[in-house]
Amino acid sequence: MLSPRTRLSTALSALLVCTTAQADGIQVEVVDKLFRPAGSMLAYTEFELSGEPLAESLGLDLDILDPDQLNYPTAFDYSAGIESYEYSEEAMYALNYQSKMGPHLANGPLNAARGGNLDGLGARFLEMAKAVAFPPEEIPLNIYPISLPYEAGLPEFSNAVDTSSVSSDEVEYLDANGKSGTQTTQVPAYFRDYSSLAWTSSKTNKTINPATVGGILLKEVMWSQDFLGGMHIAENDEEVEATSSQQDQDGVHALGVSAADGMNGMILTELSLDKLLIMQNQLGYDGKKLGVTITPDYDPTKGAIWFPHKVAAEEVAKNNVGAIGKLSVSDGQSTLRDSWMMLWPVSEYFAFSDQRKANTAQNPSFYAVFDGAPFAAAPAVNTDADQTNDIQGTDAFSVASNLSNLLFKNISALHFNSQAGTLVDSYSADGKQGAHVTTYDAAYSLVALSIYQRSQDALPVGYASADGSDVNLKSANGQKALAMIKSQADFIIENLIATNGLVIDGITLKGKTDSNQSLDSQFAVVRGLTAAFLATEDEKYRTAARNLYLNIDKKLFDNGINTWAQTPGKITEHTPWTAAAISGALREAMLHLKNQESESDSALELSTLSERYVGWFRGVINGPDIGQGMQLAEWLGDSGEHQVDGGSKDNDGDKVARVTEAGGPHGTAMVMASKVKVSSSHNVAAK
Repeated sequence: MLSPRTRLSTALSALLVCTTAQADGIQVEVVDKLFRPAGSMLAYTEFELSGEPLAESLGLDLDILDPDQLNYPTAFDYSAGIESYEYSEEAMYALNYQSKMGPHLANGPLNAARGGNLDGLGARFLEMAKAVAFPPEEIPLNIYPISLPYEAGLPEFSNAVDTSSVSSDEVEYLDANGKSGTQTTQVPAYFRDYSSLAWTSSKTNKTINPATVGGILLKEVMWSQDFLGGMHIAENDEEVEATSSQQDQDGVHALGVSAADGMNGMILTELSLDKLLIMQNQLGYDGKKLGVTITPDYDPTKGAIWFPHKVAAEEVAKNNVGAIGKLSVSDGQSTLRDSWMMLWPVSEYFAFSDQRKANTAQNPSFYAVFDGAPFAAAPAVNTDADQTNDIQGTDAFSVASNLSNLLFKNISALHFNSQAGTLVDSYSADGKQGAHVTTYDAAYSLVALSIYQRSQDALPVGYASADGSDVNLKSANGQKALAMIKSQADFIIENLIATNGLVIDGITLKGKTDSNQSLDSQFAVVRGLTAAFLATEDEKYRTAARNLYLNIDKKLFDNGINTWAQTPGKITEHTPWTAAAISGALREAMLHLKNQESESDSALELSTLSERYVGWFRGVINGPDIGQGMQLAEWLGDSGEHQVDGGSKDNDGDKVARVTEAGGPHGTAMVMASKVKVSSSHNVAAK
């Protein structure tokens, strides 16, 4: 039985009650079903931050959320705290554990150091399970962890999925009409055995792209910090706050906020380190060859080294699973998108694994993860105050420190045009800096640079990236990042906002401006300027972000579809990059741009913002009917979906089908499409 639940924080209840209905006639057509992890995993990171962390920040007691209680306590709380949050987590598992869309962890650098065979990887999983007190027999069968993902793949299952029932459960539910009841749900074999969940491989693009690696790395490290941010009592799985980094050695406590979360945190941390080692050891490029050595004393003025935009990978079989074979550069340029998409997660991983002696505010739970067991500790020379004596290493902190150093120096030297005061899109393989500025990337670079600055200065990142701290190292690199943030934010305000109050998609320095004004750019700039405001505490960036949002809502909101359109009344294309920017901007607006005491703009009232969030999420992400939304499918359990005898494809009624009923010959994984078209059937121009 579910216990009666009462919302503990009622101060915001009235503000967050919003409509659940979609505008009549909204149409969402999936036009590209391929899964591209770069933009999709960025979107899922924004979904994660716009999930439980946002709902909790607005006053919700998370304990009252239940995936089987649709729209309770409000439609916003459910969309954010359940759907946005769980889609984010489950998509990561679909790619990392089930898809086979990348080389197997058994053939990665970490396992190579253990002998390079499956037995060594099995022993490692047992070691990690012991550290978090997780029963190893409960690790899903036939899990296929990948070191890194390829650039794109079709998320349809390659063979029939085993839906035979292995057990059942009784679930109490509340449906979209407010009707309560009890139903018997089935636990299918595929829920515990992933052998039948591999994706169709015929359309996999076996290209290694830094933004793709960065996208999944960002998802991994955000969840790792969440899962490993506390400890638990091994006997009863009760979460506790760590008071010492040795607490997991007392025979009572174990790593992780719970055994299950801790196990996922372990695997994700291992996957992250594996891909960082591949980047460090195999993908450094000087315009001529791959595998150039990257060291902590890297100086781009003495010879630039970067990660090329596209590296074709030959996949070979080893240990009866996939491995990286021959690598060849197919596009040797450095791009700003690749750079900021790597800098953000590497900076998060730096902070997560930070063992610097000066960082006295580090979470003891994180110290415990990287104290030698289960993950190697950093050498003393890499944790002292002297950066000039740093050495290349293979431990988590040393690798993150080495790569974040390279990435930041390259953004500064290869992509920053100091005369114009802005970051540019490209740096060619023959050493020439480009002249075009893409607004989306300039804006999101502000986010990445702010996380880099915070990590360098030992300020909180992850869910707490807007919080203060008793420690602020005010490092030289942190100060350089802040100066770049100010310059880039000023450039956006001065050069990328058109006379109609909306931003343009880009500009060529000393040349023409782009004429397009996409939704992607509008919301990315709201997100980026808010990050600049939080980093610098300069109110002009908050004011600019507020003004831009007000213009977006005034000029681009389409009542016919109950969300925004690039041109109201006409078809708008949405990609994962669009979804990322909208989710991120709406969250930042709710937390930092909403009306304060002296402000009264109706579009920036919390109640209006929450309604906009629900309208967009339910309309575009879930979609108006099965098979229409950007979210292609959903997993069982945590997002409210179940397998029920005689039930529908969409048992919880949220318009998103479970994976085995989501199209394709055998079903589709719980990930998002690469492109949808959104329109209204009532508008002639949209037909």
